[in-house]
Amino acid sequence: MKWEPLDLVVYSKQKHSASPGPRAREVDAASRGETYSYTVDKFWVVQQVLEDGNLRLITRTGKQHTIHPHDPNLRKATLWERWYFWGRYREIKALVS
Repeated sequence: MKWEPLDLVVYSKQKHSASPGPRAREVDAASRGETYSYTVDKFWVVQQVLEDGNLRLITRTGKQHTIHPHDPNLRKATLWERWYFWGRYREIKALVS
């Protein structure tokens, strides 16, 4: 897959906590049920394609993550996601510009 700066992406991030949020999916309770592991979709934008091929992604809060382009948790946003979550992406694109 070819990546370009300003591509809209979805990163499925693994998280652990005592109370998963409303966007949590694939929720699994720990053996004693005190914590949960789950996946949350993060809506990020490609800030830069690095020389080694890795991607520098930027979040809505301005944090940067360097991710391998073939990471199975990374994918381009679908047309529906780009439309539905446009507010999130617009905030991030303002940081990149």
